[in-house]
Amino acid sequence: MPTVTTIHHGERIAKEGQVRLGCSAIILDETKTKILLTERADNKQWCLPSGGVDSGETVEEACIREAYEETGLNIRVTRLVGVYSDPNRMVEYTDGNKAHVIAMSFEAEIIGGELGLSDETTDFGYFTLEEMEELDMLLNHKERVVDALGNLERAVIK
Repeated sequence: MPTVTTIHHGERIAKEGQVRLGCSAIILDETKTKILLTERADNKQWCLPSGGVDSGETVEEACIREAYEETGLNIRVTRLVGVYSDPNRMVEYTDGNKAHVIAMSFEAEIIGGELGLSDETTDFGYFTLEEMEELDMLLNHKERVVDALGNLERAVIK
């Protein structure tokens, strides 16, 4: 088993994992040019506030919960940016579980709370796309940011 969450790539490798539904929150600053990212405690990668959907909750509720748990912020989901389901990528967790993550990414606005750290995060900040080039980012989170900033007329499905 890996000591940190690990991403594996290969032709249809996600067949080895169980389907796991996740969501991420894209929270822009006031200028709409920087996105809030957190640094994960487990693997030190930067990512959008995100996580799995629990049984009995909607994807909107999961997005709101995960954003609060990881940042201390209360958010309102404003739009679906995209659905991401790459079958050539599999996540292996430290407990040995393997997952084909299907993630829904939502743009969201802050409605309350106070930005801070959690037991899942070691740092946070607002970054431009250019600044993200210097960061070790999780999975396809930068792709999700690009899609959100593209102001596309409808959600992407990838």
